[in-house]
Amino acid sequence: MSDTKIGLAENISGVVAYFLGFITGIVLLVIEKENKFVRFHAAQSTVVFGALFIISIILGFIPIIGRLIALFLPIIGLVLWLYLMFMAYKGNLYRLPVLADFADKQENAL
Repeated sequence: MSDTKIGLAENISGVVAYFLGFITGIVLLVIEKENKFVRFHAAQSTVVFGALFIISIILGFIPIIGRLIALFLPIIGLVLWLYLMFMAYKGNLYRLPVLADFADKQENAL
């Protein structure tokens, strides 16, 4: 495992990418320019938790059904958050279907 720009091992930096959702994802995308492992997890964090945030806002405008579905988003977000942090800690480059491809494009854009 190699060190990163923030001075942590790359698996710990991968965990940090998920710590505050898309906020730490964006920060690490800006700071970390060389480590592909950290950049991928930062991009995936940004895409996943940014999407959950936007979906929760949209569902809030849909009467009854939208609000019922929105009740499950925090549970889904918590499970994803814990699982993705665990996978990053283990050093795995776990790719969520569809979202990881979009994250790859965002990672390369910055």
